[in-house]
Amino acid sequence: MINLSIKVNKMVDQNEKELIERVLQGEKSAFREIVVNYQKLVNHIAYKMIPQETERDDICQDVFIKVYQNLGSFQFGSKLSTWIGRITYNRCLTYLEKKKPLLFEDFAEKNQTLDSLQSDVFDPEKILLSSDLSVRIRSEINLLPIKFKTILSLYHLEEMTYDEIGKIMKLPSGTVKSYIFRGRKMLKDRLLQKYNQEDL
Repeated sequence: MINLSIKVNKMVDQNEKELIERVLQGEKSAFREIVVNYQKLVNHIAYKMIPQETERDDICQDVFIKVYQNLGSFQFGSKLSTWIGRITYNRCLTYLEKKKPLLFEDFAEKNQTLDSLQSDVFDPEKILLSSDLSVRIRSEINLLPIKFKTILSLYHLEEMTYDEIGKIMKLPSGTVKSYIFRGRKMLKDRLLQKYNQEDL
C-alpha cells in the first residue's frame, strides 16, 4: 500500500516536470494547461483575500505572469500547486500592504470582519430563503477574517493538507490546524446567531 502511494506521487511529479519542460521549450499550449489546472486554486486564494472583483482579476493575471517568468527556477521541492499557491498568497499580501492597510490590519490578527467591504457576498435575506446549507456556509466564510477564510477555503475547497497550506502561508502545520479549529468555531457561532439551529 505504501509503495503504491510513493509510485503515484512520483508519477505526479514526473507529469509536472514534463509539463514544465514543455513550457520552457516555448510550447504555449503547455502553459495554457498550467493555467487551466491551477486557475481554480489561484481564484480561491485571491477571492478570499481581495474583496474587489476587478482587482482580484488583475492579481490573478499577475500571478500567472510571475509563474511563467519564474517557472525555470522551480526546483520541485514541493508540489507545483503549493508553489503557485505561495506566489498567489504573496501577491495578495503585497496588494493588501500597499493598497488596503485596513484589510492588512485584519490579516495581522486584529480579528476584524469584512462586512462593510464585502460587496459581493449574499444578502442575508436571500440566504435565509435558501434551502442550500452550502450557500449559507460559503457566504459566512466570506465574512471571517482574511487568514481564517483563506485557510478554510484551501482546506475544504481545495482539499489541501495542513502541510501544504503551511507551505503556502509560511505557517507550521500545527498552527494551520489551530486556525481551522478556531475558524470552524467562529463559523458555527456566526451561523447559530443568524439562523435557527433546526435550519442547520
